[in-house]
Amino acid sequence: MEGDINQKLLAGTENTVVEEVKFREKLWTETKKMWVVAGPAIFTRFSTFGVTVISQAFVGHIGATELAAYSLCFTVLLRFGNGVLLGMASALETLCGQAFGAKQYHMLGLYLQRSWLVLFMTACCLLPLYIFATPLLIALGQDEKIAGVAGYISQWFIFVVFSFIVSFTCQMFLQAQSKNMIIAYLAAFSIGIHIFLSWLLAMKLNFGLAGAMSSTVLAYWLPNIGQILFVTCGGCKDTWKGFSMLAFKDLGPVVKLSLSSGAMLCLELWYNTILVLLTGNLKNAQVAIDALAICLNINGWEMMISLGFLAAARKLLLKKYLFLFPLLLESVLQGVWIGMLLGTLLQTVVLVVITWKTDWDKQVILARTRVNKWFVPDSKEESGNTENGA
Repeated sequence: MEGDINQKLLAGTENTVVEEVKFREKLWTETKKMWVVAGPAIFTRFSTFGVTVISQAFVGHIGATELAAYSLCFTVLLRFGNGVLLGMASALETLCGQAFGAKQYHMLGLYLQRSWLVLFMTACCLLPLYIFATPLLIALGQDEKIAGVAGYISQWFIFVVFSFIVSFTCQMFLQAQSKNMIIAYLAAFSIGIHIFLSWLLAMKLNFGLAGAMSSTVLAYWLPNIGQILFVTCGGCKDTWKGFSMLAFKDLGPVVKLSLSSGAMLCLELWYNTILVLLTGNLKNAQVAIDALAICLNINGWEMMISLGFLAAARKLLLKKYLFLFPLLLESVLQGVWIGMLLGTLLQTVVLVVITWKTDWDKQVILARTRVNKWFVPDSKEESGNTENGA
C-alpha cells in the first residue's frame, strides 16, 4: 500500500511539472504572437508621433514665438482633432477584429469604407476650430502674438487632420489581418524623408515655418498613399472587394459605436490640452508653453508604446507615466504637473474598477450579436459593387 501511495505522489508531481512546462511554452508562444503585432504597431505609432516632435525641434530653431505657437496649436488644436478621430476610428479596430475572427473577410472592406465616411464627416465638423484658431485662442486667454502665429500654423494642420482619416483606419484594417510590416516600412520611410526635408526647407533654404509645415504635411500623407495603394491594388484580396454602395448602409450604429469607443481615449488626450491652456495664462507664456509642450510630447512618445500593445492585445491597459520630467519654472507650473499626475492616478483606479466589474461573458455575446446583425453576404456585396460600377 505504501508503494501505491508513493507512486500516486510521484505521478501527481510529474503531472504538475508537465503542466508547468506546457504553461511556459504556451505563454512563450502567445508572447511571440503578440509581439508580431505589437512590435510594428509600436514602431509605427512611435514614428508617426515623432513627426510632430521633429517638426517642433526644427520650429524651435526659427524663433521662440514660433515654437510657442506651434506647441500651442499642436497640443490644443491638433491633439483635440487627433483624440476625436482616433477615438472614433478605434471602433473600426473592434469591428475588423471581430469580422476577421468570424472569417467574414469581405466585411472588413465594408467596415473600412464606413469608417472613412464617418471620420470624413467628423473632420469637416472640426474645420472651424482650425480656420478660426486665432480668435478662439485669444478668447481662451492666450497671448495675442502667439495666437496670431498659431492661426497660421493651424491652417497647415487642416491637411494633417484629414490625413488622420486614412492613417488611423488603414492601420487598423491592416493590423486586424496581421499585415503590420508594410505599415512599419512606410512609417520608417516617412520619418526619414521628414528629417531630411525639414533640415533642407527650414534650415538650409530658410523657408521658415512654411518649410517645416510643408515637410510635416508630406510626412503624414506619404504613408497614407502607400497604404491605400497596398489595400486597393491587391495587397488585401480577401478583405478588399472594391468600393461598394453598401458602405452607406448602417452608418447610424457605426457612429454610435465610434462615439462610445472613443470616449476614454479622447479624455486621455484632451486633459493635456487643458494643461497647456492654463499654462498660456501665465506671465512668461512663451517659456512656460515651450517647456510644458516639449515635456508632454516626450511623454506622448511613451504613450505610443501603450497604444501599440492596445492594438495587439485589444484589452484595457493600465497606463502609467514612467518618467517625470522636471520643469524649472514657477510653482504654478508645478501645480499643473501635480494635477496631471493625480488625473492619471484617478484614471488608473477607474480602469481597474471597470475591468474588475465588467461581465466579459456578456461582452462576448454582445460582440457576436453585433457581428451577425451587420453581416452582409459576400454575394450581396459583389452585386452591390456591380451596380455601383454600372
